[in-house]
Amino acid sequence: MKGKRYGGLFSMLSATILAAGLMVGSGFTPAQAAGPGPEVCANCHADAVKGYQATKHSTKTDKRTPANAGACSTCHGDGTAHVKAGGGKGAGGIINPGSKTLAAEDKNKTCLACHQADPRRIHWQASVHAGRDVACTSCHKLHSRDDVREKLTQPQVCFACHKEQRVQVNKPSRHPILEGKVSCADCHNVHSNNPKQMERGSVVETCYQCHMEKRGPFVHNHQPVTEDCTICHQPHGTTIANLLKSRPPFLCQDCHSLQGGGHPTQFAGVPTGPAPGTGQAGTVGRGCLNCHTNIHGSNSTQNSATAGRFRR
Repeated sequence: MKGKRYGGLFSMLSATILAAGLMVGSGFTPAQAAGPGPEVCANCHADAVKGYQATKHSTKTDKRTPANAGACSTCHGDGTAHVKAGGGKGAGGIINPGSKTLAAEDKNKTCLACHQADPRRIHWQASVHAGRDVACTSCHKLHSRDDVREKLTQPQVCFACHKEQRVQVNKPSRHPILEGKVSCADCHNVHSNNPKQMERGSVVETCYQCHMEKRGPFVHNHQPVTEDCTICHQPHGTTIANLLKSRPPFLCQDCHSLQGGGHPTQFAGVPTGPAPGTGQAGTVGRGCLNCHTNIHGSNSTQNSATAGRFRR
């Protein structure tokens, strides 16, 4: 009995120590930096200091911010020698994370000194962006309003590199990204090591955040639904309704090809005769979803050979 009690106490103590360690090393308590404060820097960098004071980093009531750990010196280093030298680029060993000549890895070290252990950024070094030498300052602004943190303006920052997606979100069938109702960060964690940098571990789990009714489980599961939503859908935008890559029956026939002739695996083509019962009539006269209404999964318990064909 004692062993169980002490084991429980040990587990609780370990959890407490771990939680405290995460709080200390997660960027929520930046180390105190030495050097002159913003009031000194403002003598030469008035605009930069004014911009800084309007950002989250300057919030003194939040103990996690640089305002409580040296302010300007937290990111730029001890500026004492810089001030004594009369200023100038790089004078006195000053660091400028926004410099075009500073390597992306060195720029990111400054930000990661505080943000590295944040659960959303802990795997940054293994991310696609880091592998392509993208710097934090390529997307984030530190001395002015940070557009990437606002839903309405965030996509424009991403579109600077992702030009294909810029075109797609302007197509008729799309998520309401341009209206600011959905942002890139709702689906993507750009700081993660996930190959597609999804918010969750996979595409389907990310889509299920909003489309819970498609999760199932169903009596009859449609395999593409549980594998990858992008097999059928183009989430950034298409010219086909419901974000489909192509319209039925062409989309369906990518997987359900002709096998022996006849429905349900018809050839796609224009009917050659007046008879509406020909297989080709399915191409122009009907869509697969007219009959197969529950295409994401069906709970039909009908005892027949067609029960698993995603009908009501």
